[in-house]
Amino acid sequence: MFIIGIAGGTGSGKTTVVRKLIERLPKGEVTVIPLDSYYNDSSDVPPEDRQKINFDHPDAFEWSLISNHLQSLKAGQAIEQPIYDYITSTRSDRTIHVEPNDIVIVEGILTLHNPELREQMDLKVFVDADPDDRLVRVIKRDIVERGRTVEAVIERYQRIVKPMHEQFVEPCKRYANVIIPQGGHNNAAINMMTKFIKQQMHEKGE
Repeated sequence: MFIIGIAGGTGSGKTTVVRKLIERLPKGEVTVIPLDSYYNDSSDVPPEDRQKINFDHPDAFEWSLISNHLQSLKAGQAIEQPIYDYITSTRSDRTIHVEPNDIVIVEGILTLHNPELREQMDLKVFVDADPDDRLVRVIKRDIVERGRTVEAVIERYQRIVKPMHEQFVEPCKRYANVIIPQGGHNNAAINMMTKFIKQQMHEKGE
């Protein structure tokens, strides 16, 4: 098994990088584990207080659970991946059954933050992008997918996203083996990564 951690700021292009890697790697051999699935269950928090949760802070994640799940997959055991309900800010009663696979990609803004999680990764990637480009992508995404106004998106960006990025996300860059500028538009970097992953998988298979 080859485990890849992909981190980077909100709107940096992580999802596009993951999609392009999947397109280039052998079909059916890649499993993606979103870090967002491992937000802490907040069902014990009063509903009115759940709106105050800072989802860009490391404390919002159950690091021990995702670390244990990666260990299980490495040991050849299936896992039940949580499903997070963003409307209620709680963990769903349902889960996603995930079988071990040749390549596992863990993707999220703080994927490289936790030391225990990093130690399990064979390749650590940071997707980099200009702050202005990230803000534009966040505005477009949140308006279309989450029904927010431009004013609301900018207010949240300035109050939470930007300071959390500077404090926790950007420092993760130092742990990366590969930094991809321009996010999903950097086809040269993605092609190089694909070649490296295939080579590593070939050597592991020998």
